[in-house]
Amino acid sequence: MPNRAATRVVAHRGASGTLAEHTLAAYKLAVDEGADALECDVRLTADGHLVCVHDRRVDRTSNGRGVVSTLELAQLSELDFGSWKAARAATGTADADDTGADTDADADEADWADAEHTSVLTLERLLEFATGCGRRIELAIETKHPTRYAGLVERRLLELLHRFDLVTPADGERTPVRIMSFSQLSLRRVRELAPAIPTVFLMERVPLRFRDGTLPHGARIAGPGIDLVRANPGYVAALHRAGHRVHVWTVDDPEDVELCLRLGVDTIITNHPRRVLDQLGR
Repeated sequence: MPNRAATRVVAHRGASGTLAEHTLAAYKLAVDEGADALECDVRLTADGHLVCVHDRRVDRTSNGRGVVSTLELAQLSELDFGSWKAARAATGTADADDTGADTDADADEADWADAEHTSVLTLERLLEFATGCGRRIELAIETKHPTRYAGLVERRLLELLHRFDLVTPADGERTPVRIMSFSQLSLRRVRELAPAIPTVFLMERVPLRFRDGTLPHGARIAGPGIDLVRANPGYVAALHRAGHRVHVWTVDDPEDVELCLRLGVDTIITNHPRRVLDQLGR
C-alpha cells in the first residue's frame, strides 16, 4: 500500500490553479491550504534582482512585453502580473502555457487590484514570507536556463540564501531549500558553491546515459515530468534502486496522483495543493 501520509506536496508557482502564478497571493494561499513546500522559477533582471517569473518573456503573465533579463526591477514593478488570470477565470479560457487554468471558487473572491495579486514577486520577498509564516515551509527553486548571465544566476541565488541563513541554518536543522534545473551545468555550479543544498535534475525525457537510474554529477534528486512517468513508469523504480528520491511535476489529475502513489513517488508538485492533499487524506 502506498504511504499517502509520507508523500510531500509542493505548490507549483504557488496555488497557481487558483491564483495567478508566482504572485505573493498564490504562495500565501498555498501555505494556507497546507502545502509542504513552495516551488518557484527565478530569473535575473537587468539590474541584478532575482524575480519569480517562469517565461523568458513577460508577455504571457503580464500586461507588458519584453525579455525579463533586459528589464530592470522598476520596469517590471510597473506591470500587472495578475489580471490575466482573473480574465481567464471569468471567461473560462486558457492558453497552452497556463497549466493552472482550471480554477477553484476562491479565485472569484480574490481582490485582483491588490498588489499581492498583481505585482512582480522578487525571490527576496518570497523568502521573507516563507521564513516568517509560522511553520517550516520548504522551497524548491528552479534556475531558468539558458540565460545571458550564465553562472551569475546561481551566485546571486546562493548569496540571497546565505543572507536568510538557508544554506546551512544556524539552528542545525537541514536546509529547507532545494535547487532545481534542467541544466546539468547549473546543478554542478550549485554543488560546487553550496554542497549542503540538495539539487534536483529536471527531465522531460530521460537522457540515454541515465536510463539506468543514475543522475548527472551534482544532482541528488530526480525530477521527471508526469508525461515521462506515464510513458515509462518503471523509471521511478530504477531511480529508487539507484538511491535517488523522485519529485514529479506537474501532477494535477487525480489519476496521475494515484499513479505517483502506486509508484512510490516521494514528492508531488502540483498547481492544486489543496486538492492533492485532500486526495492523500491530509
